[in-house]
Amino acid sequence: MQALNIAIVVAYLVAMLGFGWWGKSRTRDASDYLVAGRRLGPFLYTGTMAAVVLGGASTVGGVGLGYQYGISGMWLVVAIGTGVLLLSLLFAPTIQKLKIYTVSQMLTLRYGHRATRVSGIVMLAYTLMLCATSTGAYATIFVVLFGWDRALSITVGGAIVLVYSTVGGMWSITLADMAQFVIKTIGVFALMLPFSLAAAGGFDGIAERAGDEFFSITGIGAQSIITYFVVYTLGLLIGQDIWQRVFTSRTPEIARWGGSAAGVYCILYGVAGAVIGMSASVILPAIESKDDVYADIALNVLPIGVGGLVLAAAVAAMMSTASGALIAAATVARTDVVPFVAGWFGKGGGERSSSEHDVASSRWWVLGLGLVAIALAVVVQDVVAALTIAYDILVGGLLVAILGGLIWRRGNGIGAGASMAAGTLVTLGVMAYLEATAENPYDGIYANDPIYWGLGVSAFVYAVVSGATRPTDPAVMAAWDRRVAGDVPEDALVAGPDVPASKAH
Repeated sequence: MQALNIAIVVAYLVAMLGFGWWGKSRTRDASDYLVAGRRLGPFLYTGTMAAVVLGGASTVGGVGLGYQYGISGMWLVVAIGTGVLLLSLLFAPTIQKLKIYTVSQMLTLRYGHRATRVSGIVMLAYTLMLCATSTGAYATIFVVLFGWDRALSITVGGAIVLVYSTVGGMWSITLADMAQFVIKTIGVFALMLPFSLAAAGGFDGIAERAGDEFFSITGIGAQSIITYFVVYTLGLLIGQDIWQRVFTSRTPEIARWGGSAAGVYCILYGVAGAVIGMSASVILPAIESKDDVYADIALNVLPIGVGGLVLAAAVAAMMSTASGALIAAATVARTDVVPFVAGWFGKGGGERSSSEHDVASSRWWVLGLGLVAIALAVVVQDVVAALTIAYDILVGGLLVAILGGLIWRRGNGIGAGASMAAGTLVTLGVMAYLEATAENPYDGIYANDPIYWGLGVSAFVYAVVSGATRPTDPAVMAAWDRRVAGDVPEDALVAGPDVPASKAH
């Protein structure tokens, strides 16, 4: 009977390849390939935004936290949903109107200063490591389901994501994400939640056998809750993989309200995952690893066939994150990092117009970086450590300069560059100190203190240096205002470093 579960997962994987060819038929130019032609309506936009942020940590990890801590296990995913809500309500309409491809391009437009361009390298490291960790995560499902070894599981799963992402770009990823969104919704809300809750005897049965403390919303601890909001909520505000989805929306209103709907969905998803985990703690009380709870419920509690769909939902969650991170990495490498590095050798460092982003070249970048991500997932056993370092630098080093440029007109390029440098150095310095002195690994690289220190120093330096130096060139600000007003065509050049943006149009 287990063969039926396997058949369902295999059918899902074959369908993902089909979406790659379907997306290819809709891809005519670079805008289609990188940002789905900026044409997504409310339904597609909401689904794809929810899919990209709800990965393995939210699905498998969220259920595991519910198993261990009760209803307070929801806070990880709630923090993610809150990040999507804040981004959508506060910044997404402005971001959508800029008609750009990357976060680094926003910094160049806003500040017109060379110092901000190093952000592309940090963003590339972050998105590449995110893709590698997601690839390794869904391979664990294949190990359990098919009995393959880890390397083969990563290679096969990674190849499927690589094929549909390379062939059709963002259109393929969007269509695949919508399928993944539907599967996750059915698998978690319509199947896993009611089946597991009923098997546990409802909320009364959980309370009777697990205790009322399992229903405390602060049971996981105030420090953990704060950390989730600092790391995940703030990180979602500035991640290239998330911004690139904002760029796909057809209008600023869709970016705002479609994203807000996705944020609410994520919060409900977090609550559902925690309740599923709570139910599992009663049904299967002897599970040793909380990361195994999701699969154990699918295989041991749910009916045959239903369990296969639920496992497909887990794979869908991880694949959507992996594919989103992959195209984000390729976009950053092609748009930001290559021109920046070329500038070191006197080959020009200005930005390219969208017309120069031919589809064939972008496909090669997706293919190449996808192979790198698969190799990292296979060879490097602790890619989570590398992702943690990249994430800490992203939040501790770049967040202030990015959000500061969106909300504070007095902030300038010198302040942004100094802020990024100071925040990054402090984040890495505190991390290195804690790693050298820590007895517990979670007091070292995985500690939260580096982000707190990096954010604080970054904000202080940004405010002081910006206030003490000349404001941003009026020509740069005028061009920025035109972008924010939506008065610039999509193929308009982004200004090069230290060049007034008005001269680039």
